[in-house]
Amino acid sequence: MIKKVARGATEVLAPWVWVILLPFAVAAASEGVWKTLLWGFVVAVTASVIPMAVIVRGARKGRWDGHHVTNREGRLVPLVTAGASLAAGTVITVLGGAPSSMLALAGSMFASLIVSMAITFGLKWKISLHAAVAWAAVVTLAIVYGPWLLVVALPAALVSWSRVELGDHTTAQVLAGTAMGVFVGGGSFWLLSLSL
Repeated sequence: MIKKVARGATEVLAPWVWVILLPFAVAAASEGVWKTLLWGFVVAVTASVIPMAVIVRGARKGRWDGHHVTNREGRLVPLVTAGASLAAGTVITVLGGAPSSMLALAGSMFASLIVSMAITFGLKWKISLHAAVAWAAVVTLAIVYGPWLLVVALPAALVSWSRVELGDHTTAQVLAGTAMGVFVGGGSFWLLSLSL
């Protein structure tokens, strides 16, 4: 039963899910319905849908061990693809005159990708991207909507626990992912929000 809950949390609260929903939540705070849909769509597709399509395709062809890419060595193509796709999305948001909150979100996602690549390939260590993305979303939502949105820490804690419970990460890898999410993802969103 516990493993089943952990597997469900890992799937339902996977990074791609957070990243597909977060742009719409951020855009909704400052834009009308149509602009929320437009900018949310641009960032969600370039930050989540395109990278996830590459990941799923690669997993089906046996290039890595599954759609969560739990083997560290298999993360190069998915992370580079995510970076290139997000860079294209960021160019679209800049040229299209997207609101500063969307530029800050794209920038914070890009900063997180760079740091995760440095840790994964520079330090050769498997940081938890599930935890990093979830906790970055918690901080971002609290910045945008206020501290009452810290309630989102509950699902973030659940997915963090699930990664250890399933044996996909150590506690240290999840704690490092949490710190990266809070300080790099959430922190860069906050700094970019102040400066843009």
